[in-house]
Amino acid sequence: MARRSWLNSAVPALKLVFLGSDPIALPLLDWLTGEGARFAQVAAVFTQPDRPVGRGQKITPNAIKQWALARAIPVHQPEKLRAEALQTLVALAADVSLVMAYGHILRQEFIDTPRLGTLNLHASLLPKYRGASPIQTAVAAGECETGVSLMRIVRELDAGPVADLERVPIERTDTALEIEAKLAAACVPLLARSLPLLAEGKLEFQAQNQPEATFCRRLVKTDGGLDFSAPASELAARINGLFPWPACSGTVEGQTIKFGMADAIEGAGEPGMVLGCDADGLRIGTGLGMLRIRRLQRPGGKMLPAGEFLRGAGIPPGSRFVSFPMPPLVSRAPFRA
Repeated sequence: MARRSWLNSAVPALKLVFLGSDPIALPLLDWLTGEGARFAQVAAVFTQPDRPVGRGQKITPNAIKQWALARAIPVHQPEKLRAEALQTLVALAADVSLVMAYGHILRQEFIDTPRLGTLNLHASLLPKYRGASPIQTAVAAGECETGVSLMRIVRELDAGPVADLERVPIERTDTALEIEAKLAAACVPLLARSLPLLAEGKLEFQAQNQPEATFCRRLVKTDGGLDFSAPASELAARINGLFPWPACSGTVEGQTIKFGMADAIEGAGEPGMVLGCDADGLRIGTGLGMLRIRRLQRPGGKMLPAGEFLRGAGIPPGSRFVSFPMPPLVSRAPFRA
């Protein structure tokens, strides 16, 4: 895989169309219109149509559209990628399309239209965690690192050949929120290496090792349940991986407490039983080790560090959290929709 930067100013900047709908792409877009403009010029943006947002359900443009409009970059928001959207892309005569968290499945003619094809930034170290929730699932699975892979798009789910990747560490108390920010930043050095090579026809792609592929699925609210008979390390990873959404929670003495960040520590106690609560966290017995919840939220309240949470009312030792099933997040085969 390519690991060096090319600064040949004689190579014209690529004409690039960006397809994405999530704020994770904002750092790379800022780079493309700043230092990275010598490598590629963003000719247009395709993003999801404006959607209802918040309690008032006000129709609101997403962050990618707002970014593009602020820079007078043309925005296209097809509900489906049909003939009209394809005609728009053909008319742009782009060198390359770059996709990150777009939310549409691309038809083959859409993939093939740009002169140099369509590339995707996928937020995992492929072939691990193909699918809809790679950031959350990598953290929830207890991985020590993850990253961003630059790949060619093919019709099979996240199975295209990979040109390069950028690794990021996952610290013990990193949540999906922190990892998303790390991955957003990681896109910049990855593209800084890869776009000049692409322009010169020197970017090489390698097939993924298909037998090592794993798959993740779209998350649902019920994924936030916890089975306290599981090991504390597994529970802590799941809590951190599913924050801020769908977020894990526990039910104790008739109230539901949302968990924002956790770690596993030494200790023992009956699964689900509250063993103590102080400024360091709420300690709960598990099947192996002790789970320490570092941030908590009561219904209608804010997510607070344990010390601030205790200024309201503590949870008495001896109380017991109810256990719920924890559906698997990872599979060796694609999850059925």
